[in-house]
Amino acid sequence: MLVDSPAVDRLVEAFRRLPGIGKRSAERLALHVLSAPADLAAGLSHAIEDARRRVKRCSVCRNLTEDDPCRVCADDRRDHRTICVVEAPAGAMAIERGGAYRGVYFVLHGVISPLEGVGPDELGIDALVKRVEEEGIEEVIVATNATVEGESTAMYLSRQLTPLGARVSRIAHGVPMGGGLEFADDVTLGHALQGRTTL
Repeated sequence: MLVDSPAVDRLVEAFRRLPGIGKRSAERLALHVLSAPADLAAGLSHAIEDARRRVKRCSVCRNLTEDDPCRVCADDRRDHRTICVVEAPAGAMAIERGGAYRGVYFVLHGVISPLEGVGPDELGIDALVKRVEEEGIEEVIVATNATVEGESTAMYLSRQLTPLGARVSRIAHGVPMGGGLEFADDVTLGHALQGRTTL
């Protein structure tokens, strides 16, 4: 970097820890914050501090919220017999944007990953099992990502929840709307074929 400053280096490194931010993007963000008017940087800092102070995990679904329970869990119009399990709050946000799902959620805040020391206890799976047992849940939709860890987590959840009488389903993974088959990888095409539905 052109600026020779330990403080700038720390700021760049802080931005690099954010998901999806590489070295060049972190440098651009750091330089933008430092070059912008002081009130922009102060506003960013205050917004982060305020959100960290106000936002917590919902005691029911573990999603991020300012209210407990969150607005989804508190909504009587939602189908409380169906739970969609997602890896992170971003997964619930994406499903909500789609507008097709009317059930409730459970947020794992990760996936089972023995190499990183993440097991079922760290993901709150015992709380999910308790909800299924006590609330008469009819279906659990597992919407973890199509990664090795996501698939392992889905299989673990199925083994834990199926004996409780709930139907455990997995979201279909496949070719995105508007995407061409020639651009899809082999695994995506395989999932698309396995998740096919009758027309």
